Amino acid sequence: MERRAELVKSEVISPAEAATADHQRTPIADHFAAYLNHVRAKGATDAHVADLKRKSERLFADCFGTLRDIDAEKLESWLNDRKAEGMSARTRNAYLQAVRGFCKWCVQAERLASNPLVRIGKADEKCDRRRQRRSMTEAELVTLLQVARLRPLAEYGRTTSRPDDDESEANGNPPKRSKWTKAVLTLNTMSAVAERARERLADNPKFVEKLERLGRERALIYKTLVLTGLRRGELASLTVGQLELDGPMPFAELKAADEKNRQGSTIPLRADLASDLRDWLSDTPKPSTLRLRNDKGTCDSKRPLFTVPKGLVRILDRDLRTAGIAKRDERGRTIDVHALRTSFGTLLSTGGVTPRTAQAAMRHSKIDLTMNIYTDPKLLDVHGALDALPSLDLNPSPSTERAAMRATGTDVHNAAANPRRVESAGATGKSFVAPPVAPNSGKRGQSVSFAVISSDDADERTPRRATLANRMKPSKKKSLARSVCGQGF
Repeated sequence: MERRAELVKSEVISPAEAATADHQRTPIADHFAAYLNHVRAKGATDAHVADLKRKSERLFADCFGTLRDIDAEKLESWLNDRKAEGMSARTRNAYLQAVRGFCKWCVQAERLASNPLVRIGKADEKCDRRRQRRSMTEAELVTLLQVARLRPLAEYGRTTSRPDDDESEANGNPPKRSKWTKAVLTLNTMSAVAERARERLADNPKFVEKLERLGRERALIYKTLVLTGLRRGELASLTVGQLELDGPMPFAELKAADEKNRQGSTIPLRADLASDLRDWLSDTPKPSTLRLRNDKGTCDSKRPLFTVPKGLVRILDRDLRTAGIAKRDERGRTIDVHALRTSFGTLLSTGGVTPRTAQAAMRHSKIDLTMNIYTDPKLLDVHGALDALPSLDLNPSPSTERAAMRATGTDVHNAAANPRRVESAGATGKSFVAPPVAPNSGKRGQSVSFAVISSDDADERTPRRATLANRMKPSKKKSLARSVCGQGF
């Protein structure tokens, strides 16, 4: 310690370097454990902490063992190797952000003198976008809701077929049931298969009711995601007490802890969606526990609105396959659960909603995110927008040409009605587009002066009054001549 104090006093090392010297040889895992405690204290979710830990530990294992080993060139080399392996730019930026945040905290905690990774730039994600989502059309959404409601029950009405295994049957061993296959569900056979399931399960009406309610819940989950723009995690966090369905403007209160930007929002609900949610809650097995709000107007029930499964994306894939909706289109854009939010933003744009209003509905901080990422250009009626442009005929008819001249005030037939617009048509019938004060053969030019209007003394005189005032005002040259003669020069 004394030796270090002498070095600081001699300006061999800086005070910051002296303060961080004791941390340089400590294993980086010990520092990172303290950093994770700091992140948790700030209110980060468990999923975020787990993702941060996974990425950082991989980097530490491949590149850094202690704080003194952290080097920008090592990290850049590691990122280039991952790029050669096919890692996307967004994933590489996530790794960079994770370790850079750790180094920033180390500087604040006086464990590092400076951030050695601050100069490393991010990769361009726009040029290396791997997952682009597409919007679903209105017809596709209607079909998806129909399939989602019937498929849980229809799964029990599918017919099975035994495989053709002649060798097993010759030996007297029938094929195992694990090798049997079920008929593929399609949109055309969905209703008939669901009716067959009801007949098979006629002795168990409670199970049939459970399957029907499960299908109703899935369809309502899809509809809520599309008509509100909520993310899957945000919808899963909603409780019955966060809904206001009886007022003139129904809404849902999204808590700050459950929202991505940690601000909290009021999500407006359309009337038909509010009605569906009201019916859904009224049909619950225990309606007495579903009082939406108490007398004080605060949340009164902590029961989740929906049971959103973690494997919702796999359920959506099966529903898309049954509905005959392609998961990936010809452009390579895909449909997943978050694509329902893309559908929300795109349908707002195609419905004529202004960009600023759509940004507020999407709860985006930047409007380019709403217009470029969450708006599918394929569904925009660009061809129809061209109809708003004027018609430009290369061979106009006389009536069309006369209408164009009338619109610009150059039609000589209106000279009598508008004598000030056309001063002289002449024998040739030509009209001259000019202001009425322009000189011609029968009228000499006149100078017109306009008063200057200032903010302190606003003069609202018309040009005609300004002209008269200038005529009555004595000339400056004459005044100057009088003053010169009066002085005897």
